[in-house]
Amino acid sequence: MSETHPLEPIPNPLVEQPDFALPPALEAEVEEILTHYPEKRSASLMLLHAMQERFGHISRQAVEWVAARLELQPINIYELVTFYPMFHRTPVGKHHFKICRTLSCALGGSYKLHEHLCRKLGLDPHAHGPQTTNDGKFTVEFVECLAGCGTAPVMMCNDAFHEGVTQAKAEEILKQCQ
Repeated sequence: MSETHPLEPIPNPLVEQPDFALPPALEAEVEEILTHYPEKRSASLMLLHAMQERFGHISRQAVEWVAARLELQPINIYELVTFYPMFHRTPVGKHHFKICRTLSCALGGSYKLHEHLCRKLGLDPHAHGPQTTNDGKFTVEFVECLAGCGTAPVMMCNDAFHEGVTQAKAEEILKQCQ
């Protein structure tokens, strides 16, 4: 007979944002977004994008606010935040480096590129998930395919797409950010 253990609560990876409040401009944007959808729940992703654009990440309070506004349960919004990699559950740096790690880029050197950037910025190249520098300026993370397989390795710095990124090219991109 196997021994039973009490279940541990699942840790909530969403950060707290005790001062969460929507500015009037964001409330107006939310109302405008809702006019484009026949069902409120269909606006879930767009409202999450609006929250992240304003706050830089999706907090527990943002999930709860969106759920209440759409007349859903928080789990319905939480599952979107945790499923889609474009949503940040913790604040990211001013300069966010997303390095592709799928096969073409891995063969093209993305793992060495990731390690180089991490070491250059004082981050742990072996840590899992996004890492942000202590000053909050830079975040480095691996992501899945960025659709640049023919010009691997590829990465993004914020919304800028970079192809054929060598360590030297990464240094240039880093200098432009400072």
